[in-house]
Amino acid sequence: MTEVSAGTLAEMLDERQHLLEIALWMFGSESTADRIVQETYRRWYALGDAERAGIAVPRAWLTRVAGGICLELLATATPTHAPAGVPLPAAAPVTDTPARRAEPLTGLVMCRAGEGAHHQGRSRQAMLIRHDRVARRFAAACGTGDTAALRAVLATDAMVVSDGGGKLRAAIHPTHGADAVARFVTALLTGQPGTDVAVASVNGRTGLVLRRAGQAVAVVGVSVAGTEVTAVWIVLNPDKLRRWHRS
Repeated sequence: MTEVSAGTLAEMLDERQHLLEIALWMFGSESTADRIVQETYRRWYALGDAERAGIAVPRAWLTRVAGGICLELLATATPTHAPAGVPLPAAAPVTDTPARRAEPLTGLVMCRAGEGAHHQGRSRQAMLIRHDRVARRFAAACGTGDTAALRAVLATDAMVVSDGGGKLRAAIHPTHGADAVARFVTALLTGQPGTDVAVASVNGRTGLVLRRAGQAVAVVGVSVAGTEVTAVWIVLNPDKLRRWHRS
């Protein structure tokens, strides 16, 4: 088995948690989220070795694929959630994944779980700090409506996905490309007067909450790779925003 450092293992575990959080963010169902993540990794392992080697930032690729699966499900699900019985698009049973590809990660997690916990914790903390730093740059640009500053923090192939839950007119198809995402986010998040943009913990990571007169109108999560935002997830569904209201 290839030797993997505790830091790399921590990144693998954090990566899976990141993908789960994206799916939970969109659907709120742990079983659906787990199936989405399984399908995301199935598509990763379905690539050839040369194709995987050519992906510069695997985490960004996985984020886009998970987001795409979420959008495919949103297109076939009820307005506010994905029923447990909704099949995943083009999904294959997990057992179809070749054993030689499925075993290394599983075995690695099992054998290292108790071995490098301290180092893993420190690595995860470092990743969260890195995420916080990038997310705050994103938040500052949103707060001032500075499209150029927003563009500077976005990855070239960044995307934005918004979910109105069928109760608000919101784009179901993702917007791709840093320029397009910067324009979309600027118009959506800074286009209305009296909007308060506040940094907040969103699913355990730094994100944004937008409020007007104390009422949450949007909650924003971001996916980060290195020093750039690779994806922006905006929830506009009123049913999902109630707990974010201020009394």
